[in-house]
Amino acid sequence: MNINSIKRRTLLGAGLAGASMLAMPAVLRAQDKSLKVGVYGGYFKDSFDKNIFPEFTKATGIAVESIAEPTGEAWLVQLEQAARAGQAPADVSMMSQVAMLKGQATELWTPIDMAKIKHASDLLDRFVNKYPDGRVAGVGAVSWYITLVTNTNVYKEAPTSWTALWDPANADKLGLLALVSNSFLLEVTAKTHMGGTNALDTEEGILKAFEKLAEVKPNVRLWYRDEAQFEQALKSGEIPMGQYYHDVTGLAAADGHPVRSTFPKEGGIQDSGCWALSRASQKSEEAHILIDYMCQPAVQATLSRKVGTSPTVKRESTDLTDKEFAAVSSDIEPIVPRYDLYQTKSDWLNQKWTELIVG
Repeated sequence: MNINSIKRRTLLGAGLAGASMLAMPAVLRAQDKSLKVGVYGGYFKDSFDKNIFPEFTKATGIAVESIAEPTGEAWLVQLEQAARAGQAPADVSMMSQVAMLKGQATELWTPIDMAKIKHASDLLDRFVNKYPDGRVAGVGAVSWYITLVTNTNVYKEAPTSWTALWDPANADKLGLLALVSNSFLLEVTAKTHMGGTNALDTEEGILKAFEKLAEVKPNVRLWYRDEAQFEQALKSGEIPMGQYYHDVTGLAAADGHPVRSTFPKEGGIQDSGCWALSRASQKSEEAHILIDYMCQPAVQATLSRKVGTSPTVKRESTDLTDKEFAAVSSDIEPIVPRYDLYQTKSDWLNQKWTELIVG
């Protein structure tokens, strides 16, 4: 499960080449109603095909053909090109937050009528993606956390704060994600040392965050792109601290490895994907039924149990036990990435990241 849990995020976040560019249609034939649904490939798609889509079809009579998306950006380009030709390779797709913003710029997403989403009131506000004029472009599909992880043989006590990354006692002990756009370490720096992520509203503020983040460099053993490489080094204690996926770390701990995931007092980093409807789709009615179904607290709880994602609805609306909730999420207010920056300042951020952090 670990490797596959990884694949979903690699597809979504880091923009590595998707394994399944040519997707095989998955499920079902219903009499008349059907929907093509784009989902992240690998383990993620398999889980939806097994645990979610058959139940949706049973409940609604709408057949689902699931399509394994290539990376977020590549899929966005395919959807854009197809929409210009009046085609929809998928009616509804799971999209990264940056891809959502880029699609907004070309009006790629048909606005979602929230009056048709009976479970809209259960959604957490941060999972409703809006056009600048307030129309709803996308609704939270899944979310997950990146947390502070440690090897329990090396660190008997769990750290309580992201300030551990800066602690001189941790020299040469850290594994951190290698890209500005998937590590979200600027946001961690701003929340931990600068009063919050709104400190990144100006270039001056971003440069201050870069300067502060540069202070962690003596502590970093590995800037990792290959998640499996860091996971192995964490388990062995070779690199005993870093940032990693909360659910995958929990699975490794459950398998008996000496690792733990901690939600720092400043919050874990919560990343997510949205359901969005292509403007070229002729299946608006069915799409709204799917999105409403996916917003049901019971379905979000099933996703937490079966797929390892964090609920996009209010915790109290689900029947997750404390233990089940803790396996995928936390009540501590999260650090939410500043996706707007990765849309508007991507080249500049990458350049500064290389110059000041990983170069």
